[in-house]
Amino acid sequence: MNSTGNFGELAAHLGLDLIAVTLLTCGVFHPRHRRRELVPAYLALNVALFAVVAALGRVGNNGGLALGFGLFGVLSIVRLRSDSVRHQEVAYYFTTLVLGLLCGLPGLGLDVAAGLACVLLLVLYAADHPRLYARERRTVVTLDAVYEDEDALRAELRRRLGEPYGWTVREVDYVRDLTVVEVRYREPGSAGAPRTVRASRTALAPGASNPSAVPGPRPATREPAPW
Repeated sequence: MNSTGNFGELAAHLGLDLIAVTLLTCGVFHPRHRRRELVPAYLALNVALFAVVAALGRVGNNGGLALGFGLFGVLSIVRLRSDSVRHQEVAYYFTTLVLGLLCGLPGLGLDVAAGLACVLLLVLYAADHPRLYARERRTVVTLDAVYEDEDALRAELRRRLGEPYGWTVREVDYVRDLTVVEVRYREPGSAGAPRTVRASRTALAPGASNPSAVPGPRPATREPAPW
């Protein structure tokens, strides 16, 4: 009877975890970010962590110690590379981890786990809403000049992109006269504002003609027959 009750409780917690992580990945993350390759990673990480926590929590009197060491080992193998995973995606990673922990803990009641899961989903849904800071952008711009004056650089970024909030100079090339800047800016709200600006110039080699002025091949003509 006790084993049947434990199995029913475990199934209820598993169902809660699957519902929560499905809403997070398929209802919030994928419609907003369209990163299909991360959806199975989130689901697998969540369910695997739930299984580890649920198993270690039911091993006996030493379950708490085993649970602590097991979680330390599981979380230590998760590596997030900042160059391929954005900060929003890192937030989804940790939310899937916490959902697996909450739903897998055997001593936590189902109602408490459901309430905490709803809080996590609501917070992430609101914090990553597309209408929140919709006009703020971040991009990398290559400028065809070296700017030693900060005010001149700000004016150039404002002219090309919009009002800059801040920037980081990644590279300054005095040989090619280039400046590579990572900038955070506010997109212009007017309908007539330019959306795309070319930040570099393309020059033709000396003596080369304009490619658009080069005539194409003439169509072949057929001489009339002598008869």
